[in-house]
Amino acid sequence: MAKNEEGRRDFIGMALGGFTALGGIGALYAMKRTWDPLPSVKAAGFTTIDLKDAKDNVLVVEKWRGKPIFILKQSKAMMDKVKDEDKKRLISMDGGHYLVCVGLCTHLGCIPGYNPAEDSFLCACHGGTYDSSGEVTKAPPPRGLDIPPFRIDGTKLVLGETGPEYEKMLADGITLKV
Repeated sequence: MAKNEEGRRDFIGMALGGFTALGGIGALYAMKRTWDPLPSVKAAGFTTIDLKDAKDNVLVVEKWRGKPIFILKQSKAMMDKVKDEDKKRLISMDGGHYLVCVGLCTHLGCIPGYNPAEDSFLCACHGGTYDSSGEVTKAPPPRGLDIPPFRIDGTKLVLGETGPEYEKMLADGITLKV
C-alpha cells in the first residue's frame, strides 16, 4: 500500500508541477503581449505611397506618425532652378525627382503653404520661405525642411523604414533624424 501511495503522490506532484509550468508560460505570454505595441501603433509607423501617378509641381500631402508629409514631383523647369548642392535633398526614382519632407517649419513647427506659381513654400507665421527642394531661401528657419526616414520600393516610397538613400542623406548631413 505504501508503494501505491508514493506513486500517487509522485503523479500528483508532477501533475501540479506541469500545471504550474503551463500557468507560468501563459502568464509570461500575456505579459509579453501587453508590452508589444498595438497593431494600430505599428501601422502608424509605416506609410506606403505609390508615386507612379504623381504630377509635376502638384503638392501631395500625406500623413505619417501624425505629421504632414509633403511630396512634390519636380518639373524640368523646377530642376533647372534648383542649385546643384540642393539637388542632394531630392529623391530620384522612376525617372523623376521628388521632394519628400516633413511639412513642418524648422523654426516654430508651423505648416508652410505651397505656392506653385513661385515653386516655393511660405510659412505665414514668421515669413520664412523654402524653395522647391525644401531649402531655406528666407530666414528665420534655421535649416531646410526635414526629410523623414524612407525606403524606395520600385515606384513606391515607404515612409518609416530606413533605406540606403536615406542613410546617405544622414551621413552627408543633408537632414537630421526625424
